[in-house]
Amino acid sequence: MTRMSKHAASLVLAGLAVLLLAGASPAEAASADRPAVHRRQQPFVVRPLHPWSGERWIGNAIAYGPHRDGQHPGGPSPTREQLREDLHLMAARWPLIRIYNSVGAADTILDVIRQDRLDMKVMLGAWIAPEETAAAPGAPRRRNPEAAAANRREVDAAVRLAAAYPDIVLAIAVSNETQIFWSAHRVPAPMLVRYVREVRARCTVPVTVADDFNFWNKPASRALARELDFVVTHMHPLWNGLQLEDALDWTQKQFAAVRAFHPDREVVLGETGWATQRLYEGEQGKLMHGKVGEAEQKTFCDAVAAWARRERIVAFLFEAFDENWKGGPNPGEVEKHWGLFRADRSPKLAAGD
Repeated sequence: MTRMSKHAASLVLAGLAVLLLAGASPAEAASADRPAVHRRQQPFVVRPLHPWSGERWIGNAIAYGPHRDGQHPGGPSPTREQLREDLHLMAARWPLIRIYNSVGAADTILDVIRQDRLDMKVMLGAWIAPEETAAAPGAPRRRNPEAAAANRREVDAAVRLAAAYPDIVLAIAVSNETQIFWSAHRVPAPMLVRYVREVRARCTVPVTVADDFNFWNKPASRALARELDFVVTHMHPLWNGLQLEDALDWTQKQFAAVRAFHPDREVVLGETGWATQRLYEGEQGKLMHGKVGEAEQKTFCDAVAAWARRERIVAFLFEAFDENWKGGPNPGEVEKHWGLFRADRSPKLAAGD
């Protein structure tokens, strides 16, 4: 190891002190491969979301998970040709897609859009996982270096891709459902804010956080919203016990409530949809009461799309394709059946022919 000069050592110590004062843990501050923890820029100037392609409004949007049967995150991945097939199917219907990760297929997705000259834009995601875990409830929490490294890769990839594809990347969503009380991957708000500030300091596109309406409609959400250029909210009437005939009205009312809590930020509907199959026991049987099926899905999705177009609300339907890797082993598990296309890429009624 090369001996460090006194001057260099003093600079390092001073830098560590700044990081610690900014809210970084000693491990974060001491890591040489992490960028500095960014303070919020003052004054905060909102970067407006621009859901347009030329003169065409592109707020009719879809969420996209690319994994097919036999594939899953961290395992077998889609090929370039499979991603190309998906993108062409979606581009014919939705000019804006949302993906949840920047590590993995994101590079290829953006490259195919550019190479094939698809008139399509992307809201990138940077998946953020808990960096501290406990072996059991009430047990001491321990730092998870693997999760921290994965978060770092996601953040760095999102920044890199936004710079490489400025004509395609519309915005970056840092994290997904990490603040709502029922989340299985909750993260502390201060940690999330540090990542948001860093991403925003390192890119020029609007930056947001995606979470459930039942977080964004609470006073505690205002502090996070002040760090964002716009708010992304999720609203699933099926999970919230609604019947189909009441689903759109409920969605509109919840959306209005989130807007009222954040009047100085644009609000985007980041997920809403209606499944075509579900279980009738367990949590799904307890929480869901609406009838599911292709006709019901089409009715709801068509109504949401018409409302969003009329009000110029950016709305991402959930989701493009059925994902059979999700949920438990039961083939009827609802998480497998939100797609407007089946897993084999044949269209359901809501996607049309």
